[in-house]
Amino acid sequence: MENHKTYRLQFILLIVVLLFCFLVNISLGSVSIPLKSIFGSLFGTIDNKTWHVILTDFRLPKAITAILVGSGLGISGLLMQTLFRNPLAGPFVLGISSGASLGVALVILGSGLFGGLFATALISKWSIVIAASLGSFLVLLAVLAVSSKVRDTMAILIIGLMFGSITAAVVSVLSYFSSAEQLQQYIFWGFGSLSNLSWNELLIFFGIYAVGIILSIASIKGLNSLLLGDNYAKSLGVNLKQSRLIIILATSLIAGTVTAFAGPIAFIGLAIPHLTRQIFKTSNHKVLLPAVFLFGAIVMLICDSIAQVPASDYTLPINAITALVGAPVVIWLLVRQRKMMF
Repeated sequence: MENHKTYRLQFILLIVVLLFCFLVNISLGSVSIPLKSIFGSLFGTIDNKTWHVILTDFRLPKAITAILVGSGLGISGLLMQTLFRNPLAGPFVLGISSGASLGVALVILGSGLFGGLFATALISKWSIVIAASLGSFLVLLAVLAVSSKVRDTMAILIIGLMFGSITAAVVSVLSYFSSAEQLQQYIFWGFGSLSNLSWNELLIFFGIYAVGIILSIASIKGLNSLLLGDNYAKSLGVNLKQSRLIIILATSLIAGTVTAFAGPIAFIGLAIPHLTRQIFKTSNHKVLLPAVFLFGAIVMLICDSIAQVPASDYTLPINAITALVGAPVVIWLLVRQRKMMF
């Protein structure tokens, strides 16, 4: 009973922190907007039309994207670390990010093969999103096909890493024959970005993300059982093959969609589950799943706020900020804890 009360207080605190980080995030940028004006814009009582456009067309979609990206990658990392019972597993161990990167590389780096106006039309915002989605989806199909025939979970992990190596090799070949301009464009995509989505694109992003979250919630019983070993899970009546497929599908949908719309965002998926376990001191996924959702959203909003470089026109790569801010924290926590809680 005491644990339930503690968890309730922790969740309330996280929700308050999330709301605070959300408001701070949309107030920062090249134009600082007071909190009073933000509330005025949200409730339709703001006088400054320019601020209203900045908030509704740019900062609100970016902040919501940060919440979806942070929570999605955090949950994907949690699913993979539990499935493989490996603290170093992240949302991209199945090769999903590599597949998306290959799709984008084929569009950006391979566009020179077509030349002229066709190449210009090929490199568009939606073509990059579609290419990343198709790349991650094809890798997902390959992983699902293999997982249906392989019983050993670690074998799936190794196969995912091999898919990643193959796609990385193809990207390297394309890079070798590409121009400096094409390489620069591909590198910029690899930095990751939260600020490129319109409301319509965000709606599509959220739709696919929501399906992945629903599948994650449906797999909670299987996740808790997997922590105690395959034999124990079978004794509880858990269908291991079905649970494994649902977990892989949920991770692939979330991580693949995040990569397609925001680029490959590092650190979050690996670190957030660890940070959450350090605070909540539990391995129960009924608690961990919503906690990771909140924690991932908070950390991504903080990283994006830092990347804005307040009161300037500069925006730092979000990938660099997530690593610079998060990695030292994780190292400190793990050294302090001396062991990872699983």
